[in-house]
Amino acid sequence: MPNQPDPFQTARLTIRKPTAADAIDVLAILSDPLVVKRNPSDLVTDPTRVVALIERWLRHWDNHGFGNSCVFESATGLLVGTCGIRTMTVHGQPVLNLMYRFRPLTWGQGYATEAAGAVVTWSEQNLPGQVVVARVRPEHLASQRRPPPRLHPRRCR
Repeated sequence: MPNQPDPFQTARLTIRKPTAADAIDVLAILSDPLVVKRNPSDLVTDPTRVVALIERWLRHWDNHGFGNSCVFESATGLLVGTCGIRTMTVHGQPVLNLMYRFRPLTWGQGYATEAAGAVVTWSEQNLPGQVVVARVRPEHLASQRRPPPRLHPRRCR
């Protein structure tokens, strides 16, 4: 199975496998009630729970060569969100589940679309035939907007 480039870049973002050092920033994102408003069970306020979450993400990376990633604003180095795909089963069928969470201060800038587009493009090119699903709540209209044309990831130098 091919490995997702680590890290890789889009026009404005650097996307890479998480590390234990990212736990504080990931906690800041996942502990924000606005971020998990539509998925309240995803709220993480305990530092030990976010460490366990990152460890789970890393096991997925070890087992599959891809997974949830940390997303950084390339210009500032700020960890602005998380985005990635993971294997799961939906209606008895194996699929790749796309997920992302971003800091509210970055909402409306197209970062989620840019990161998700890069991850989906990578999966289409490297995991042909795999179905990618993105589960969106009906009331979450921003996540239902039509995305711009796909952005293709490129390796960092």
